[in-house]
Amino acid sequence: MDLDLSADEETLRAEARAWLAEHVPAAPLPSLETEEGFAAHREWEARLHADRWSVVSWPRQYGGRGAGIFGWLVFEEEYYAAGAPGRVSQNGIHLLAPTLFDHATEEQRARVLPAMASGEVIWAQAWSEPESGSDLASLKSRAVRTAGGWLLSGQKTWSSRAPFADRAFGIFRTDPDAPKAHQGLTYLMFDLSAPGVTVRPIGRLDGKPAFAELFLDQVFVPDEDVIGEPGQGWRIAMSTTGNERGLTLRSPGRFLAAADRLVRQWRTGADPSDTALRDRVADAVIGARAYQLFTYANASRFAAGASIGAESSLNKVFWSEYDIALHETALDLLGAEGELTDGEWAQGYVFSLAGPLYAGTNEIQRDIVAERLLGLPKGRR
Repeated sequence: MDLDLSADEETLRAEARAWLAEHVPAAPLPSLETEEGFAAHREWEARLHADRWSVVSWPRQYGGRGAGIFGWLVFEEEYYAAGAPGRVSQNGIHLLAPTLFDHATEEQRARVLPAMASGEVIWAQAWSEPESGSDLASLKSRAVRTAGGWLLSGQKTWSSRAPFADRAFGIFRTDPDAPKAHQGLTYLMFDLSAPGVTVRPIGRLDGKPAFAELFLDQVFVPDEDVIGEPGQGWRIAMSTTGNERGLTLRSPGRFLAAADRLVRQWRTGADPSDTALRDRVADAVIGARAYQLFTYANASRFAAGASIGAESSLNKVFWSEYDIALHETALDLLGAEGELTDGEWAQGYVFSLAGPLYAGTNEIQRDIVAERLLGLPKGRR
């Protein structure tokens, strides 16, 4: 693994740092889990896109800079260090887009990716179903063949971004007689405003509609919105989840910036005699750096042509548990002040608690590590 960045990547870093210093809003945008905040974040996506910062790793023809995976890592480090807004388009650019690059037709890429890059179309993820969360292959929503396309029926739940998003992507059962649960599935994109779609927001404890249930009643989807071959949805979906768990969902820049904030907090307000807490701060910094190096190692493998594979489960377990420990340390540093629900660390802590659940529970990820990486026998399932 070569940790020296190229001259182009160093130039990209300098340009990104300068652009962000000039354009990051002075005051935080409203929560993207509200209608007002969602609209404000969509405008921010358009601002990023106007100067080609929304998808730096993509080819220029789709709105990117052709900076590659290391350019993306560099940009992410600068983005989080600058305290820039959260990305309302992350489901699209981090999950669907890599799937399109690997499995879609050129017509689909040309039609979908530019609107995704500009924030004109925001995507929701429609994976989970009632009684079918981490066990994705047990899903029951169906797509039935009709003239020129498919008719979707069923229910999706915990659909991120769906209350305000434009379109969604997910897999549907197209062959109910397939011999195994993960066979006979098809990967489809669909419009959330199409006839037959009902979006019912799910409120969090703070009242914000972060998720939604989707009820689908004979929703027509044209053939042009099928990704890959019908019946091959499971294989394509594993490509999406590999990206989600392995690299793009939580970039090292996010944790490096948070660890820096933690160190500043220690230096300005901590009790120097509390060596136990001091050691936890040091552990947070070490963890962020270790995750950065692990990610750069993975990026080197990808750049050499390797696929992400089951190693993505190692990544997911690490960052989700690290995120909780990082925020618990920050709250302990703050003391009573950390109990304020509108504080940055308090909000981050609440969000971090969901990390071991979404993108596939950590129990499932440990099973994958045991069986596929370590060669251990199947256990509790």
